[in-house]
Parts: sequence; C-alpha cells; structure tokens
Amino acid sequence: MPDGRLVPSRRTFLVTAGLVAGAVTVPSRAAAHAAPRSRSLPADPFTLGVASGDPDHDGFVLWTRLALQPLAEDGLGGMPSRTLPVRWEVATDERFRHIVRRGTAVARPEAAHSVHVELNGLQPGRDYWYRFRVERYISPVGRTRTAPRPGTFGPALTMAFASCSNYEHGYFTAYRRLAEEDPDLVLHLGDYQYEYRKDTYVAPGGNPRDHEGPETETLADYRRRHAQYKTDPDLQAAHAAAPWLVVWDDHELDNNWAGETPERPEIPQPNFPERRAAAFRAYYENMPLRRTSVPRGIDMQLYRRIRWGRLATFHMLDTRQYRDDQACGDGYRACPAASDPERSITGPEQEKWLLKGFRVSKARWDVIGQQVFFAQRDSDAGPLKVTSMDAWDGYVASRERITKGWVEAGVRNPVVLTGDVHAHWAGDLKLDYDDPDSPTVGSELVCTSITSGGDGGDSDPADHPFLQINPHLRFYNNQRGYVLTKITKKKLTAHFKVLPYVHAPGAPVHTKATFVIEDRVPGVQQTYLRPVEGASAARAQDLGRRTVREETVRP
Repeated sequence: MPDGRLVPSRRTFLVTAGLVAGAVTVPSRAAAHAAPRSRSLPADPFTLGVASGDPDHDGFVLWTRLALQPLAEDGLGGMPSRTLPVRWEVATDERFRHIVRRGTAVARPEAAHSVHVELNGLQPGRDYWYRFRVERYISPVGRTRTAPRPGTFGPALTMAFASCSNYEHGYFTAYRRLAEEDPDLVLHLGDYQYEYRKDTYVAPGGNPRDHEGPETETLADYRRRHAQYKTDPDLQAAHAAAPWLVVWDDHELDNNWAGETPERPEIPQPNFPERRAAAFRAYYENMPLRRTSVPRGIDMQLYRRIRWGRLATFHMLDTRQYRDDQACGDGYRACPAASDPERSITGPEQEKWLLKGFRVSKARWDVIGQQVFFAQRDSDAGPLKVTSMDAWDGYVASRERITKGWVEAGVRNPVVLTGDVHAHWAGDLKLDYDDPDSPTVGSELVCTSITSGGDGGDSDPADHPFLQINPHLRFYNNQRGYVLTKITKKKLTAHFKVLPYVHAPGAPVHTKATFVIEDRVPGVQQTYLRPVEGASAARAQDLGRRTVREETVRP
C-alpha cells in the first residue's frame, strides 16, 4: 500500500479478470463469414484474452491476438486486411495508477493480428499488470511477474503445471481452479489443443463440446482451432493469472508425430512438411513466446532455459521435433530396437545443450519440463519388458545419457515434470530400473489432463498393476486436474489437484495427494494429514490444517 490506499489482493484481481473474460461470446458460423468494411472496428477485438510468458529477471513477453469473429473459416478472425496499432501498458498496480512502461505494437494480418511485446528493464522479483488498447477498446487485464534477481533465491515459488486440454472432452474448469491458486508461474507441457474434427476422438460417456471445422491440416485450420480454445473463459483466466512457459507435445500438430514423420507413415501424406510448418506458425502466433521461437519454415526453436534466480532453472524440452520415429510400429511393445544407442528422443544438438546446462547450473533445483513419461513403465509382470515406444522407454539410451549427465554434473536436485498420459503419477528416477536396489538419482512428477479422457475416475493407487511391476513408481490417479508446487530452498512440495468431473462446468477441486522432494534427497516422499490428538478424522476434514499435522512417509 505505497500510496496509503487499499490495493485489492491478487485473488480479487483473478475473480474480476475472470468476470471480464467470461463475457466472451463466440459468434455463429454464419456470422463468421462477414468481415467489417468500415475503417473502424465494429466490436471488441479482444475476444481471445491476453497472456504473458517466458519471464526473466527484468522482463517477459506480453501477448494478445485480435479477432472480431474467432471462428471465421479463413482463420483470420474476421479482421480487416490491414495493420492495426495496438497500444500496451504495464503498471505496478492492477488499477494502472502507476504505469511504468507503455508503447505501441503492430498487429499485422499476415500474423493473424497477433501481438508479441518483449520487454526488459523492469524490476526483478515483482508483480506487474498489463493491458492492451486498440481504437476505443481495452483488453482484459493480465498479471505477470519477473523472476528474482540473478544470484538470489527470492521468496518461495508457487508453480503450477498442466497438460492435455481437449476442448471436446470437457469444460476447462481446472484452468479456472489453477488461476485461483494464485501461482507465480505456470508450465504447460503440451497438448494445449487437439487436431481432430468433431466426433473423431470421443471420451467415455460422449463429448460435451465439439470442435469447429475439419481436422487441422492448413494454416487456417490451426489458427481457427487455437482461436476456439482461446475463447474459453477459464483458459483466459489461467493465462491472465501468471506468466506461462509452454512447450508442445503431439496434438498441436498430429498424434504421435516424430520429426518429419506423421502418425501413420504408411498412409501417404505428401503435404506433411507444409502441415508441420502451418502448425508451428499458428502455435507461435497464439503463444507468449520470445522472438527466438519465431518459426523458420518447418523448424521452430522451442527448447530453452528460464532461470528463476538461484532457486530454480527450468530446462524446457522439445521431445517431438528432433526425435527418431517410434520403434517397432509404436504402441506398447517388447522391442529390442528401443535400446539402440543411436536412437534419440531429443536429437544430438538438444541433448548437448541440456547436458551443458547441467554442467554449468548453480540452481538449487534443476527442473526439466517435458512431454512424455521419463521413468521406465513396464506393463508386463513376467520376463518380457513391454513399454511405450512413444515415451522415453522407446529411447532407452537417450534417457541413460541424460540421467548420467545430471549425475556426473552433480546436479543438486533434478526433477522431471511430465504430461501426456492423462493421469497423475509420482516416482523415483534410476540409472538401472531393472535393479530395485539401484540408487535413486532424481524425481518425476506427472500431471493428469485438464480434460482429455473425460471425467476419469478415482481409484486406490495400490491397485494399479504398474505400481506393483515398477516399484520406483509411487502414485497414480486417473481424475482430471493439475499439479501445484511450492519450491523453497529446503524442499519442493507437490499437491496433486483433482476435479470429480469435467462433463459439466463448475466442478470443485481438492488435493488427492501431496509429495515432497527434500533438498539433496532424490526421490518422492508422500505426506499425509493426520488428526492431532483429540480431533476426529471427520473434524480434521472439516477444519483443515488447523487440526491436522503433516507426516512424511519415506519409502
């Protein structure tokens, strides 16, 4: 309260921002064909919200995209075919009494009227608020944050990570609940959108929502699909709540694509390079990414490193663009080729970059944000090893080189974050998964989907056969949700958040399980809430943490 007046809390801001975002109306397909002829915009073009990303200690990227009619079939959002000046402002308060930076960007039709503003020169380790203006229209307000000053730890970091948000499979309530957690940083680990046309990929019980348009193959298709997702008010609220670090997985282009190979190479797709270039271009246009990620034809630099002071370094990987094709025809296989030392999921240049990052890191926590299951996940209780060829199990030598790399570099606390599999998992990382007594050398936290797979279902983790076959795996849950972490110098605490359903909007959220990774103690340790003396279990549930204590159980 520097000026002596009450400043609304960040949570109040999120609720207000959510109400603004919730006013978005998606026009009908008939209306989407009409483009304005007037020189002035006839309606609010900020229908896709705002976002920020890739924070540094002195700046971040701001993003918006103008669209009068988000579902226009040409992918251009019903915008006039001319450039438009877009003013932007950054303030130290959400009411914009103290504006510290302002300027003008240009929204161009050839970029689908997307805007990326890359800022530096701001103060480290603090919140900022931002907004855009075009003509008489003002965007929703977003909150973002700079990283701590280099060489300092700063306060505890609240970081959430998520993946797999299929618009058709449910409502994005999990994004709303994530925003209400007041995070400092959000990681999205892929499958931000899905490529399928209506009724192609159906969740158990049916799809409560439908995709517009055909399967995404052209630039117009991908732009339109991104726009449909961005009109969702819950997704808009999550983007407006904090800066994001994003990486793709497969569905941003084509299910299980690998390098320059589509999912089903036996079906001729002579246009696949063009499809890949279109997907990459639309991805950049719709994400808060720095200019280093501007696509160049069929290539796009997405792996990158973000430092959060000395507390954490985030190594964001791309395990799709440079990988060898899946071995043995993909799927779960007992496949000798999976151990071929020449096979790579990262490609040689990215692997070299990652290993160098391990060697020079001075962070307390080295966090690897990536897409597919890292630890071994054998599905066969007998002598065969049957694993997923699409995950790191299909690239065993690649996984061994990277794991040995962080061990040999003396990385203090390596933690792998994963999406893709539509379920929560937690586990220990090994150099030798076939030896249960092999030392634990790292930790893996896997987030479930936002919606993909539909409602899912609760279960007892002990009943899952994978946990019995793979003793290094510690936890499983098949509900929808996200993972909320708190990172301090002493420990990383991960709360596995779940929703009971996604087939309808407005579901509540609760913590299904909590795991802790202690400084210099590799591996995950589950914590339980135990009633204090004199308090019943029911009373503990009612009163929460005031009547319970945490008890950490080490395996």
